[in-house]
Amino acid sequence: MFQRGSPLNSVMERSGNIMFYKQFLAIVILLNSQLINADDVTVLTVATDDNHGLERFLRSAKVYGIDVEILGRGEQWNGGDMNYAGGGQKVNLLKDKLNDMMKSKNKEQLVLFTDSYDVMFLGNIEAIVNKFKSFPDTRVLFSAEQFCWPDSKLASQYPKTEVANPYLNSGGFIGYLSELSEIVNYKPINDKDDDQLYYTKIYLDKNVRQTLKMSLDHNAAIFQNLNGALSDVQLKINTTEEWPYIENVATKERPLIVHGNGPSKLTLNQLGNYLAQSWSFSKGCELCSEKKIKLNEDALPDVMMAVFIEQATPFLEEFLQQLLDTDYPKSKIHLFLRNNVEYHETEVDEFYQTYSKKFASAKRIKPNDFISESEARNIAKDRCINSVCDYVFSIDSVSRLEPTTLRYLLSSGYDVVAPMLVRPGQAWSNFWGAINSAGFYARSSDYMDIVHKIIRGVWNVPFITNCYLAKVSVFRKPAQLLTYSKEDLDPDMAFCLSLRELGIHMHVSNELDFGHLVNPETYDISRTHPDVYQVYDNKIEWENRYLNENYSLNFAPDKKHLMPCPDVYWFPMMSPRFCTEWIDVMEAYGQWSDGSNSDNRLEGGYEAVPTRDIHMKQVGLDKQWLYILKEYVRPLQEMVFTGYFHNPPVSLMNFVVRYRPDEQPSLRPHHDSSTYTINLALNTPHLDYEGGGCRFIRYNCSVRDTKQGWLLMHPGRLTHYHEGLLVTAGTRYIMISFVDP
Repeated sequence: MFQRGSPLNSVMERSGNIMFYKQFLAIVILLNSQLINADDVTVLTVATDDNHGLERFLRSAKVYGIDVEILGRGEQWNGGDMNYAGGGQKVNLLKDKLNDMMKSKNKEQLVLFTDSYDVMFLGNIEAIVNKFKSFPDTRVLFSAEQFCWPDSKLASQYPKTEVANPYLNSGGFIGYLSELSEIVNYKPINDKDDDQLYYTKIYLDKNVRQTLKMSLDHNAAIFQNLNGALSDVQLKINTTEEWPYIENVATKERPLIVHGNGPSKLTLNQLGNYLAQSWSFSKGCELCSEKKIKLNEDALPDVMMAVFIEQATPFLEEFLQQLLDTDYPKSKIHLFLRNNVEYHETEVDEFYQTYSKKFASAKRIKPNDFISESEARNIAKDRCINSVCDYVFSIDSVSRLEPTTLRYLLSSGYDVVAPMLVRPGQAWSNFWGAINSAGFYARSSDYMDIVHKIIRGVWNVPFITNCYLAKVSVFRKPAQLLTYSKEDLDPDMAFCLSLRELGIHMHVSNELDFGHLVNPETYDISRTHPDVYQVYDNKIEWENRYLNENYSLNFAPDKKHLMPCPDVYWFPMMSPRFCTEWIDVMEAYGQWSDGSNSDNRLEGGYEAVPTRDIHMKQVGLDKQWLYILKEYVRPLQEMVFTGYFHNPPVSLMNFVVRYRPDEQPSLRPHHDSSTYTINLALNTPHLDYEGGGCRFIRYNCSVRDTKQGWLLMHPGRLTHYHEGLLVTAGTRYIMISFVDP
């Protein structure tokens, strides 16, 4: 540390304090012995397969400047289930390596060994070695856990059982080459034998344990095994430190290596979203930035767009249009279109016949093919695996996407990734943040933060559905094991279980806003035009289709609203399609009142000013119309009749009136029993009928040439005594509400 002849040494020598000088040199020598050169530590792991777990492990090593040598890479794995049992092959691979090292290396060389697929580094090698050297009288340190596994009967033989983690875990250990060589050469082990049992029996031999100075990391000072310790381990994010880390709150230690042993692998997946400098509040998703790739426009990948219509779906017309609007060359898209809903077949068939030739190839499955959903999804997967297809882009009909979504997913660099889609106003999404022990939904600690976009990034999750992109090369090797068909599981749950079993990580991205999910739960295809009923369950689609294209202009600054008569305002409100479908609903129902004063629909059974009409309650639209009043009419009223606020507005009388020359051509003068009345024109004068309109008698002012989808709003009761003018030809339809009677 200090060279002889340095200024500090010269001062000491001149002081003549020889005793002090010797003590100082002793301290310097001790400090020098604690300084660790990374070259003096060999870090080893075993990984026969290149998978997502190994990729994450190696990235964490790179973040902390750790050089890892991988044993067995590319070899056949013969050691049983590497994640849960077996593992003798790991011991044998390590034995071969350590025996080679014993021939040429310093026997005081330190060796760190960890598993790989379910392990992450959380600190640099200097910190790890310094922690190791802080253990008294220890030449070999194994990680420790709360369970005596795989043979629980051995628990009573452990020397310390009152500590936090009393039992040996073989997923991580560090020690000197000479002692570790003796351990791996202690006795033969078959590749399929259990490595943890092998090391456990050596540790439980008191003479061997003491001779080799073997210890366990009971407090997780270096090694944190997650199984059984989830309540002890806390993710620390919003701290004074830039990068998140984990702390064992029971032992007050900050582990340097974390191991998702046993059933805790999914917990490691969640923690891995943040650890090893993957994400922070200040930098966002650092891992996302590292993985992003630039698409080569001259060599774009081939994508199978696998479309599944498995349930009656609101606004399917818009869904099919979004397939065409996808910002990607149709020559690079192979369309696979599966419809299992007879109600939609005419619309789907028309789409397929019109547009299928625009795609590179096209295949469809019809309802009368009688193919199950799981079988259909397997057909799409296998069709892609066995072709030139590079990616499968699976889209369910409930998914509503921005046109650029596919390009984003392709450039994300993730092999299996879903765009986050949420039902507006709900926490229902196309992913699960966690699953329970039975494999069903559980809410992760960060689920709501992800759904509400408090944090943004790409997140490793255990379940995705409705829309996702999958790189086919990941599937080709284990194709026979990857399936949508498992007993007692729906297809997407079966598929995600297959991915988890194969160690293929799934991700969901909320980096950008990609779209949303429609809600099919109240979609009743027995109704005429069931989409028009969807105003509060699927408000976005409903507004886009049914609000007048100029509705938002009503609220433009300094907008001067049309007032054809005193205090009678005129607004663009609904689209022509709304008006047409609204009329269709009434005519399909067909039970118009007879226009007499007797009306058993009303309390008391008497109508003073009768019309030929149908009430919204009769066609199941009363709640929807009251919602329309609240969301779209009330803001207009508050804007023009200033000072009057009533939210929500109340209207007991909501009905469509039909005027015909041979039925009821007009309506006598009357006051409305309302604070204000709205009158929505549902069809067009001089096209659908002649005559008609509304005359306000006190002002001798008439509104005759009404506009389809435009709303008249006027005060009721005292001031606006009015009459319905004569219809001389055709049929006039208007929608009426007496608001706040």
